[in-house]
Amino acid sequence: MKINNKNLSFKLSQVAIALSSAGLLAGSPVAIAEESAQQSGMEVIEVTANRRAQNIKEVPYNISAVSGEELENNQIVDASELMRNVAGITVVDRGYRNSGTVNSIVIRGVNVDSGANGDVPLSAVPTVATYVNETPIFANFILKDIEQVEVLRGPQGTLYGSGSLAGTVKYRMNRPDTDEFSGSVNLTYSQTDGSEGNNLTGDVVLNIPLGDKFAFRGNFGKIDNDGVIDYTTLYELQPVDYGSGSVYSRDEGQMTPVPSNGDIATGDPVFTSKEDADTVEIDYGRVALGFEATDNLNFLLSYQYQSDEIGGRRQVTRGVHWTEEVDGERVATEYGEYENGAVVLEPSERDVSLTALEIEWNLGFATLTSSSSMYENDGEALSDNSGFYAQQKWFTGLYYGAPRPIAIATRGYEEEAFVQELRLVSNERVANMDWVVGLYYMDQDRKVYQDSFMPGYQQWANAAFDWWGIMADFGMVYTDNDFHYVRDESFKDTAIFGELTYHFTDDFRATFGLRTFENESNNDTTLSLPIWPYLGDEPSFGEDDSDTLFKANVSWDIGEDTMLYATVAEGYRRGGANAVPLDGSLEERPEWQQYFSDSTTNYEVGVKGFLGDNNHGYTASLFLMDWQDPQLNTASSWGFFTVANGDSAETSGLELELQGYLGEDLRYVLGYAYVNAELTGDFLTPSPVWVEDPLSVTAEDGAQLPLAPEHTLSFSLDYTYSLDNGWYWITNANMYYQSDSLNWYGDVSGPDANPRQAEIDSFALFNASTRLSTENWDVSLYIKNIGNEEGVTGSVTQGHMGTDPSENFYGNSSKDYISLPRTIGVAATYRF
Repeated sequence: MKINNKNLSFKLSQVAIALSSAGLLAGSPVAIAEESAQQSGMEVIEVTANRRAQNIKEVPYNISAVSGEELENNQIVDASELMRNVAGITVVDRGYRNSGTVNSIVIRGVNVDSGANGDVPLSAVPTVATYVNETPIFANFILKDIEQVEVLRGPQGTLYGSGSLAGTVKYRMNRPDTDEFSGSVNLTYSQTDGSEGNNLTGDVVLNIPLGDKFAFRGNFGKIDNDGVIDYTTLYELQPVDYGSGSVYSRDEGQMTPVPSNGDIATGDPVFTSKEDADTVEIDYGRVALGFEATDNLNFLLSYQYQSDEIGGRRQVTRGVHWTEEVDGERVATEYGEYENGAVVLEPSERDVSLTALEIEWNLGFATLTSSSSMYENDGEALSDNSGFYAQQKWFTGLYYGAPRPIAIATRGYEEEAFVQELRLVSNERVANMDWVVGLYYMDQDRKVYQDSFMPGYQQWANAAFDWWGIMADFGMVYTDNDFHYVRDESFKDTAIFGELTYHFTDDFRATFGLRTFENESNNDTTLSLPIWPYLGDEPSFGEDDSDTLFKANVSWDIGEDTMLYATVAEGYRRGGANAVPLDGSLEERPEWQQYFSDSTTNYEVGVKGFLGDNNHGYTASLFLMDWQDPQLNTASSWGFFTVANGDSAETSGLELELQGYLGEDLRYVLGYAYVNAELTGDFLTPSPVWVEDPLSVTAEDGAQLPLAPEHTLSFSLDYTYSLDNGWYWITNANMYYQSDSLNWYGDVSGPDANPRQAEIDSFALFNASTRLSTENWDVSLYIKNIGNEEGVTGSVTQGHMGTDPSENFYGNSSKDYISLPRTIGVAATYRF
């Protein structure tokens, strides 16, 4: 593998800056005008956003492209860090424990959900669609052996269907190469502030030609990180013999809190701790076999997998706990840096795999592409719910004031899907027209479950009073399992789509797109309180939906270096069934029965061009997105996980980017976005059946949408210095800033304060790296989060899950989602 010296030397006399519509990664290759590329030998950035290979400068809407090489150079392996390097995109950084459960990407402020979400897969699909090659899947794979990441801003409903409400992120993987044997070995070592251990990453890439027509490519790696977060108020647990009955059990056996005085009926909990609990072990890999049957027909078969084992949350607890005593009285003690207040460890595990077959057949007038894929995504986590029970006063109100209260939840999901797409794309312009048409089919099944337990509660209750006798009198069952929930969902989507571009002249063109779809969804839910066998229900519900989405775009090259564009495009997110009971002991209002699809209409104008003898590239866009019937992930009165539709919301803003060279060897990228995101109607959700008014106000007209900062800013500098003997010294510095935002809806303080609301402070993250590079070697030293900013992006508040000594709960289950603390590392890559 050879390094293009022109790419490394960045000689300004040979470079024209790319016409790109969003900030590229610090240090990434710069897309350039095609004519300049031919002169300099530098590569043009090619994207597939419009379902055809296309120069990024020719795409008439806001799109970013980030090369896989730059992900490697900047030691970026997760989507949260990647998106902070793309102008105007924000993320909720939940760490590895929850990164594969909930899609955390927010584009243009299109979000109505709370920052507290993350432990349970949400019923509503995300507002941002994610694709791995041609497969729509949210799996949050480790970012390795990637050719390119494309970020499409604004709804992409005609070409990408349900879920592309605010935008789309495409991960294009490297393909096998029949031309030459090649590979690489990478090792990374780092240390993170707050950790007593180390972080290690290693991976291998091999590309092996198998004759002239076949080639194999494999990537295999492992991440092994010691943790940062100390769980300082853990209960000391011990096994207990329950005899018959159902209790929560893990590998270590049935465990219950140890009483301090040895008396099950009266003893307080005994506390212990575990340092660096949020360990990370991830095994990942991908294998692909390419077959070039003829010059016009090729096949690609691939299999990608990832296995995660995470020891705990990378989330910190604020406020106090009451685990310490002075003169026999419990006293409030503040949590320290990198401390979590859960009373049990909260590990998680996940296995995800994706199998795909892609076929491309050049028919001359057009190229036919078939993409067939199957994926499975299964995960499970243990969560401490004790703070939630305490804030609801359930430990005393429902469970008689047990002296060692504990509530834990086992939450998991099992998802699988088959996806088929057939697409025909014109190869040449005929009668001034380009076009793409396609068929799409998806069959998806998902199971989401939760079992809540209070380990040791039945044992305590029987020791404190004749609990078995009381249970028998009231028809109760001997169990610590106090909540059982299973949601089985199925979804089928069938669509026909197409886009046509008519070129009125070489400089002026118009595109029109349509997508007609039909889908059906079904939900079978089971909810019960096992301790009360007669309290429970198994409702079912289904929904069919159909609609047509529209897109119109015009673009005009008003000069050799400037293009204007205007777009009106629709996005869509499927509805579904909540499946709640309409009678019986767990009766809900019929308004909960289903939720409807929501949609966005995006109005956007923009300009792209070059300045200063093509030494500086710029983009600017104005947008307004009208969001109808936004879907809110929430819970019903009896705890069913549900989705509710609001009235309307609107986001509007400005996106700017400037990139270029200051001298021959210093490159800069500057990105800025302003977003105003708010409800334009009251957000109403169904009330409990015992309340007279059928609807309650969840959020009022004019409320700021959560997790949508008004201002984001990114900036980077790269300096390249040519050394002797083919070595180059490349130094990078970059930063990311976002202004303050809200965790959810409602007032932060005052008489009408929402206990789940919090103001998320603004923050700035600074990173730097320096790298020696030659044809076969890269050796890097890097620092992430130089200022060691907490960078909070979401919160589970004290009012939601905090401490409460009046409930005998002395720990604290509240937490803030922090960014990765300061990390210093070295990396070495050998290419062959």
